[in-house]
Amino acid sequence: MTVWVDLVVFATAWVLAGYLAGPASRITLLDHPNIRSLHRRPTPRTGGLAMLAAILTGGFLVGWMLPVARPGLGFLVLGLGPLAVVSLLDDRRGIRFQWRLAVHAWAAFSLVLAGYRPDWFELPGSVMPLSSGFAFLLTLLGGVWMINLYNFMDGMDGFAGGMAVIGFSALAWLGRADESFVGICLIVVAASAGFLVHNFPPAKIFMGDVGSTALGFLAAACGLWGNKIGLFPLWAALLIFSPFIVDATVTLLRRSLRGENVWEAHRTHYYQRLVLLGWGHRRTVLAEYGLMLACAGSAVWAVDWSPAGQLGLLIGWACVYVSLMWGVGRLERWRARVLAP
Repeated sequence: MTVWVDLVVFATAWVLAGYLAGPASRITLLDHPNIRSLHRRPTPRTGGLAMLAAILTGGFLVGWMLPVARPGLGFLVLGLGPLAVVSLLDDRRGIRFQWRLAVHAWAAFSLVLAGYRPDWFELPGSVMPLSSGFAFLLTLLGGVWMINLYNFMDGMDGFAGGMAVIGFSALAWLGRADESFVGICLIVVAASAGFLVHNFPPAKIFMGDVGSTALGFLAAACGLWGNKIGLFPLWAALLIFSPFIVDATVTLLRRSLRGENVWEAHRTHYYQRLVLLGWGHRRTVLAEYGLMLACAGSAVWAVDWSPAGQLGLLIGWACVYVSLMWGVGRLERWRARVLAP
C-alpha cells in the first residue's frame, strides 16, 4: 500500500535536492572547504531541507492512510520540528552549543512523551528490567547521542545517506509485522535515496545539520519504537547502526582522553582517516557500504538464532571492529614510514 507513497517521497527528495544543488536555487548556503574538510570546493549544504520536506510529505500521507499511526507521528514531529529549526539556524550562522544541546535534549524527551522509553534491555540470553528513572535517562542520553553522532559522521560524500538507506531498510524488514512502523522506516529510506542521487561521490550537495540531526533522531526513534512494541531487541538496532555508533563513540573517547575539544570539527574519524590515506570518497564509502550491509544483514539474520549464537555474533563483531581500527592505524604508520625523508 505504501509503494506509491515511497515513490512520491523519493521523487520529492530527488527533485528538491537537485534544485537546491543547482544555480537557480534561491537558497544559497554553501559549505566552504577548510583545513578540517574533506571536500575541495564550495558545496551547498541544504540537502537536508529536501529530505525533511519529503519525509514530512510521506508522514502526512501515511497518517492519512493509517490513522493508527497519527499519535506516534505527532510526537515525532514534536521533536523533529525544533530540531530542524535550530539545525538550519546553525547551518546559516552558527548557534551556541548550549542552545543546540537544549533542543537536542527536547527532541530526545519527545521520545519519552511518545512512550518509546524501554522497559527492559535485552541481551542474548538475558533480559534486564529497567527502572523508570534509569529508562528515562537512557532514552534521553541515547537520543541526544544518536542525533549528534549522525551529525559527526556526516563528513563524506554519500556516507550518511547510504547509512540511512541501509539501516532503515533493515529496521523495516525486522518490523514488517507492524504496518505503521514499516511505513515510517520506508519513508526515511525513500527520502535518503532521493537525496543520495545528488550526494553520491562526487557530491553536488550535502545534507547539512538539518538532514543529519533529523536522521539521527529518527534512527533513535525507530530503534526504540520497534523495541518497545516487541518487533526486535534493541541490540539488533544498535548492531545495524554500529558502523556509525562505534566510529563516533571511539573517536570521541580518544579525543576526550587527549584533552581535545570533542565538539570541535576535526578529521580523525576512522572513515576520514581512510580518505586522507588516499582511499578517496568513493572507495571509502563503498567499503563502508559493505560494512553496513554486513552489520544489517547479520542483525536481521540473527534475531531468530539461539541466545548463544546471538552472543557469539556480537562478540565476533566486537573483534571485527577492533581489527578494523587497528588496521587503519597500521596503514597510517606504514604511510608515515614511506613518506619519511
